[in-house]
Formats: sequence, C-alpha cells, structure tokens
Amino acid sequence: MNETEDQMIDRIQFKALKDPVVCLALGLGSGLSPKAPGTAGTVMTIPLFLLIQDLPLMAYAAITILITLSGIWICSYSSKKLGVHDHPAIVIDEVAGFLITMFAAPSGWQWVLAGFILFRFFDALKPWPISWLDKNIHGGFGIMIDDVVAGLVSMSLLQAYWYWFI
Repeated sequence: MNETEDQMIDRIQFKALKDPVVCLALGLGSGLSPKAPGTAGTVMTIPLFLLIQDLPLMAYAAITILITLSGIWICSYSSKKLGVHDHPAIVIDEVAGFLITMFAAPSGWQWVLAGFILFRFFDALKPWPISWLDKNIHGGFGIMIDDVVAGLVSMSLLQAYWYWFI
C-alpha cells in the first residue's frame, strides 16, 4: 500500500516531535509549513540572526560553521529517519545558508530583507553551479552544499553592494 501525502505529513510531524535531531533538521517545525517550507525555515532563522548579529565576527563565524558542519550529519540522519532524501521539510540547510548570507552584513532591517531576498532567490532558482551541486552531490553533504553555495553567492553580492554603493 502506498502512503498518501497526508499520511506522510503525519508521519513526519510525529517524528519531528519525537526525535530532537529531526526536529532540528525541520527547523524546530518551520519546515512543516505546507507552502514554501524553505522560506519558512529562512524566516525562522531571522530571530537567530538578530540574536547573534552583534557578536564578534569570529563568534558569529564559529556559530555558523558549527551549524553548517553539524547540519551535514543532521541532514543525513534525518533523511534516513524520514525515509526521503532531501525532504522539503528539512530546512537546517536554509538556516546555514541564511546565516552565511548575513555574515558581516551591515545592521538594519533593509539588509536583513535584502539578504533574505537574495538567499531565497539563489536557493529557489538554483542557477549553475548550485543546480549541479543539488543534482550530483548526495547524502547530508549534498543536502547542505547547494544552500551553502547559495549563501556564499548571496553574501558576496550583499557585501559587494555595501562596499561599492554605500
């Protein structure tokens, strides 16, 4: 018997509530959004960013690197638990990607909005090489790497705009 989409959602929600690692992978439940779970996971990251944005740059970098590296294992573990590789509800990769985007970003809501738009643009459209990475790299690293690169591209554009135009 094939599992219906509603049954799969119920199973994922149950596992998210029961398993703390899966709960982290699903962005504390934000990835369970029925529409645009990646966007919901990115929105959920904004309060975390606001909490850590004024830390010394090395502390911000350490937190971002910790989330990114642990995200590889968390994604691998969670995709096995959920029985689906790179399930849309897994959004810890969006958390890492947005934190990378906002690395050393100037303060202000307009920069958060610009970073959000840039990251969502590159994460959703996946231009080359992001699309290549998404299709060809597998496992926990594969789930994370396309969002890491989307974050790096978004960070570069945000920093370039700030450097050259502000």
